[in-house]
Amino acid sequence: MYLADIPFGTTDWSEIERTERTGATGKAYWRTREFGGIRVRMVEYTPGYSADHWCEKGHILLCLEGELLTELKDGRRFTLKPGMSYQVADQAEPHRSSTAGGAKLFIVD
Repeated sequence: MYLADIPFGTTDWSEIERTERTGATGKAYWRTREFGGIRVRMVEYTPGYSADHWCEKGHILLCLEGELLTELKDGRRFTLKPGMSYQVADQAEPHRSSTAGGAKLFIVD
């Protein structure tokens, strides 16, 4: 990734409008900023959240709070706890996430 034409700035995530998305179960709340072609998000999943689709978008994801279970379409499963991250390329490995107790994530894609 090459970052260009992004001036220095800070983000107070509490001031960014929160949007709601519904999963197969539970809800996801996104706070999103765009910098050129790069999307940066603070995402909160409610307890019991489960994604409603297999995602093929690449991400760099950091778990800030809670616990996140990410399943790959090939059956592998990974659990992220606070301070853990994952990275995956676009179109590389379809994945979907869920959480029993809720999670807060920082995502760049």
